Amino acid sequence: MRNDFSVRIGGAAGDGVSSTGEIFARTLSRMGLHCYGLNSYQSAIRGGHVWFQVRGSMEKVTCQGDNVDVVIALNSETAEIHAPFVSSGGIIIYDKDKVKFSQSLVPQNVKSLPMPLADISRKFDKNPIMQNTVALGATLYLLGLDFDTFTTVLTDTFGKKKQAVVDANTQAARSGYEYAKSNLQQLDVKCTAPGNHRPKMLMTGNQAIGLGAVMAGCKFYAAYPMTPASGILHFMAAHAVSNGVIVKQAEDELAVINMGIGASHAGARAMVGTSGGGFSLMSEALGMAGMTETPIVIVEAQRAGPSTGLPTKTEQGDLNMMLGASQGDFPRIVIAPTSIEDAYYATIEAFNLAERFQCPVIIASDLLLSEHLETIDELSPNVLIDRGEMVGSVPSGEQYLRFKLTESGISPRAIPGTPGTVYVAASDEHQENGVVISDVLSGIPIYVKERERQMDKRMKKVELARNEISSPKLVGDPSADLTIICWGSTAGVALEASEMLSSQGIKTNVLALRNMWPFKSDAIVPILNNAKRLLSIECNYTGQMARLIRAETGIDIKDKFLKYDGEPIYPREIVDYVMRLREK
Repeated sequence: MRNDFSVRIGGAAGDGVSSTGEIFARTLSRMGLHCYGLNSYQSAIRGGHVWFQVRGSMEKVTCQGDNVDVVIALNSETAEIHAPFVSSGGIIIYDKDKVKFSQSLVPQNVKSLPMPLADISRKFDKNPIMQNTVALGATLYLLGLDFDTFTTVLTDTFGKKKQAVVDANTQAARSGYEYAKSNLQQLDVKCTAPGNHRPKMLMTGNQAIGLGAVMAGCKFYAAYPMTPASGILHFMAAHAVSNGVIVKQAEDELAVINMGIGASHAGARAMVGTSGGGFSLMSEALGMAGMTETPIVIVEAQRAGPSTGLPTKTEQGDLNMMLGASQGDFPRIVIAPTSIEDAYYATIEAFNLAERFQCPVIIASDLLLSEHLETIDELSPNVLIDRGEMVGSVPSGEQYLRFKLTESGISPRAIPGTPGTVYVAASDEHQENGVVISDVLSGIPIYVKERERQMDKRMKKVELARNEISSPKLVGDPSADLTIICWGSTAGVALEASEMLSSQGIKTNVLALRNMWPFKSDAIVPILNNAKRLLSIECNYTGQMARLIRAETGIDIKDKFLKYDGEPIYPREIVDYVMRLREK
């Protein structure tokens, strides 16, 4: 008897699959259970095939897992695609009059529950989406979940509508519950809420990033809608008025980043969001932020490329671009949050780092991290704001040097309007006071030297930042047989796969990289050198993280599990790969 389960709901876009999955996830979180929700969808508004999987557990879950215990098939295509993946002892729920598929697709020891979903739902409402509620009611019984908690979620979900809508959904769910109770036994799953439980927070990675930005004092957010970063724009717009944030949907990503740089130059904490294609357009202005030493936070939510690629699928294919975007050398910081909880804290940290080192900070998310749902026990509201080296005023007769040569490389920053701090902020190379040297002065020996000094000053900040950002920690037995190396969103699946391997007698540990740049070679090299065998896992074709490690440490990781089909990595895939490695 397991203490976790997974429910997968599938149908066509427009069938209410996502909202049904979210209602189920909210029910679990309100019961005090942990859950992880994965939304798989296409870019079509209607039609195509979509599905939403919710994994529930008494323990914290860090990925979508491998098992599928209940499949709710809203159409025949869903049954044909997902029936073969139902775990032993699982159940397929479908409309007996509408959904047709070969029973030969159903694995042994998997039961079918053909229900009159449409007939039952029509008793309460003519909207065909009501059948989803009936199926959820049946699922509640099969998993032994509390029906009363589910009704509170329905009340909150449909409370703004007429009470008749809430009543109809409740009655439809109850009918589905009773139908399942009359026709099947409950599944062999033990997953009940602990006593005296409290509801858990449930959010997406985009919501966590948005919340972190608000808590960090972000006062300007700009974006052009682009999956999978659009959820940040939705969140910021919804909470703009109550938190005093100016939110701007611009005409394109070129305008977005230039607006963000302008807002930051004026003194506001500013953030912009996009995906790989939009970040490509931002590249030139990224260099301007580097030259003017303007702090800005950029969320780069990766998706499968190149070009439009698979716009609703996940990938970690933009690391090289984030490390090298724009022309020339200048300081930047790249952070890849490893979980939804970490996305909240990483965003707060990003704002502090951006202003502390007066440079762009890139938050490397991806579709999986940005859009999946996950329960969180708590997030600390205690936020430290570090605005870095700021000038209050300059005495009369004293010249303000915005780009002053300092030992640390960090020059005193002033917000426009501060008395005595007039200076030039141009995209050209400049002197300490900002006056450019790129035109009539370039090539003259003293200004050649000035260019060198300004470059040295800016790049000093890279080493300073390298020393201040946190080092990755090895999770697991240091003497393990295998060290799994990952970055960003793949940390959760790596941790679960490590536990599965350890339970089979293969000792493993996990090194999850989060602060990608500046690269922490001094902390990472000893860990890699002490490892008996290395395996890197990432969602791209070329092993971009492994290449970065080789470039910075000289250590070549020969074993790589690379996935680039747009789907997230599953724990069993890593386990099977390790088993094959052991046979070599």
